[in-house]
Amino acid sequence: MKLCALIAGLSDTALESENGEAHVTGFAIDHRKIAPGNIFGAFQGTQVNGEDFIEAAVAAGAIAIVARPDAEVEGAVHIAAEEPRRVFALMAARYFTPSPQYVAAVTGTNGKTSTAELTRQLWRMAGLNSASIGTLGVTTASEQVKTGLTTPDIVTFLSNMSGLAREGVSHAIFEASSHGLSQYRTEGLPVQVGVFTNLSRDHLDYHGDMDSYFEAKMRLFDEVVDGAGTAVIWADDEWSEAVIKRAMERGLNLFTVGEKGTSLRLLSRTPTQLGQVLMVKAQGNTHRISLPLIGAYQASNVLCAAGVVLSTGGTLDDVVDHLQRVQPVRGRLERAVITKVGAPVYVDYAHTPDGLRAAIDALRPHVKGRLITIFGAGGDRDKGKRPEMGKVATNLSDIAIITDDNPRGEDPAAIRTEIMAGAPGAEEVGDRRAAISHAIGLAQADDIILLAGKGHEQGQIIGDRIIPFDDVEVARECAREYAGEGSGTPEPEAAA
Repeated sequence: MKLCALIAGLSDTALESENGEAHVTGFAIDHRKIAPGNIFGAFQGTQVNGEDFIEAAVAAGAIAIVARPDAEVEGAVHIAAEEPRRVFALMAARYFTPSPQYVAAVTGTNGKTSTAELTRQLWRMAGLNSASIGTLGVTTASEQVKTGLTTPDIVTFLSNMSGLAREGVSHAIFEASSHGLSQYRTEGLPVQVGVFTNLSRDHLDYHGDMDSYFEAKMRLFDEVVDGAGTAVIWADDEWSEAVIKRAMERGLNLFTVGEKGTSLRLLSRTPTQLGQVLMVKAQGNTHRISLPLIGAYQASNVLCAAGVVLSTGGTLDDVVDHLQRVQPVRGRLERAVITKVGAPVYVDYAHTPDGLRAAIDALRPHVKGRLITIFGAGGDRDKGKRPEMGKVATNLSDIAIITDDNPRGEDPAAIRTEIMAGAPGAEEVGDRRAAISHAIGLAQADDIILLAGKGHEQGQIIGDRIIPFDDVEVARECAREYAGEGSGTPEPEAAA
């Protein structure tokens, strides 16, 4: 594709005829991945300034550089833009074609992964070739490929979407994180449906305050979703009214779900041994749904997913039927093992105060004995949520055990101390494996263990290393050790 075709209408940059006829071979935001004929995105980041590598990119064969107007560019076309990330994304979207016929995006603090995966399942059960992109990677009916981020970089994102379309995927949904939205990593595709799940404290180390965090999320409805598209909104969150207002101001079609929803109204929710029964009013009739997932937050996720399917041509009868056959999402209240004494261990990705509360609330109706919660907080992330998580865990659990969770570049003991400030009476076991083993040793027949924070993750980030660690597998290993050793609780390792 020629450079002039990619840039038309996106920038005021003047192209000489020879430059405009240049053939583009690809896009890159890492100068080390430049190939001859590529377009390089030189962006200013929080830790690295891409403008420092313009010379290296040109030397590697970049024919054009997308950067701020005052960036220094020699030897290549300077595509100047006040928002270079956005212009780069829109150019890349013209290059990476085709795209799936129907595209949806989901944003919110919690529930993005579950909503995306449940939507994919519902589409698949309707006979549609579908995929999801997000925290779990790129997921299709036949495989799952890791991408490393909730919202991958724009080049990876668009090339993945194009690749899916070429493989016959007609329906795709992706997770739109606040970082991805603010950094224009979700631009260019025709997005017909946007979903809002909820908003609670997270990522304030990046956004600064809740209002800024909210505004980052609202880019999905203000700019990313097509002007004639649909906004599927969970209506029962404290931020929902503000989201509905933004969607109406944009002129989007509204599809609200939940107890306050008008499109799919949740009339009641009754926990069962292995799931819950939902009574939902839709299209003038009441429908009974036997959902094989536990927890109120899973009810909200499946209703949001149902909203996406109905907004992209699905029928209500099919959706009601298919909701009763959905499968649990990896690391989202996933039952890892049942211990020798009969106590189930559930693994959940909850890593915010609200997420932790939702996971505990989901399990509480099923607890006959004690609820034992193991959790921590990630390093180099919002510190303000740490004591709040401690407060939630100690107030709502019978036993709270504070351990490590991806300390990254911080001192793990300091992180635990900040959590403990809001968690009087909680136990502290620094080593995560020892904490899991300790909880399994404590558990009795009617107890339930919640292992929160890492969910589907398969590594523990300590410093600049990633140590293999899968909560599900570790819980199973610890349970087997107790099954072989008989009764008795080992002493937990001392906190580091």
